[in-house]
Order: sequence, then C-alpha cells, then structure tokens
Amino acid sequence: MNKTKYDALKLENQLCFPLYACSREVIKLYKPFLDELDLTYTQYITMMVLWEKKTLTSKELGNDLFLDSGTLTPLLKKMEAKGLLRRRRSEEDERNLVVTITETGERLREKAIEIPGKIARCANLDPEEAAELYRILYKVLKNDVAAEK
Repeated sequence: MNKTKYDALKLENQLCFPLYACSREVIKLYKPFLDELDLTYTQYITMMVLWEKKTLTSKELGNDLFLDSGTLTPLLKKMEAKGLLRRRRSEEDERNLVVTITETGERLREKAIEIPGKIARCANLDPEEAAELYRILYKVLKNDVAAEK
C-alpha cells in the first residue's frame, strides 16, 4: 500500500487510541466490583490514595491521581456526602484544603481488598508483561507531567 501524507491521521497509526480504548475496557472490568462498594472508578482510586496516606491536601491528591481541581472538587464533595472522607481548610494556610479519610472510608478498605486480584485475572497478561506495561505507562505519564512544567 502506498504511503500518503495522511497516514499519520489514520486511527490505526495512533498510539493514543489503544491507550484510550484499553483504559475504557479496564474501567468496565472494575464496574461490577465497584458497584458493590457504591464507588465509581475515580472514587475508588481516590480511596486507594486515602487508604495509604490518610490525610493530604487536595492539591497533593490531585497530583497523585493526575486530576485537576475542576474534576477533584465535585468528586470530593460526593465522597464527603457518602461519609468516606472529610474536607477542611488548613489551619496553617486557609488556601489549602485538607482531605482526611473517615472511619467509614477505612472500613470500605476491607471490602475492596480482593478487587486488584480479580482484575489481574481478567487482564490476560503474565506478571512480566504486566510489569513492563506498568513501567512504560508510567514513563509516558512522567514525560507528560514533565512536558507541562
């Protein structure tokens, strides 16, 4: 087949498309497990950070999750309404919003413990392939973050 100046515009030649499609498919795999916890995928990854760090600023949380404040603010409001976290202004600097996990949020961790294993069984990758994919994806993410600065 002859190459044309428009080949770069073909969907099959885009790295972004399989990344996008895989992301959507993986999130679909999570849905039935997360429905049992009454969480969306974004709420779930937020809880993962909170289970690990317990308390952090909304800016730190946004950096960890690669989310901007326009996405994070309504997300945190909904999660606070569910009793999973608490938001308050920092006493040291009122401009900072501090996010803290609640006891209800901590208890949810036990219900979520089996989800990563269930998802890993659905991924159809051996451990070496999964580790390599993880490495490559974080390389892309870190490059993207460096490009924004």
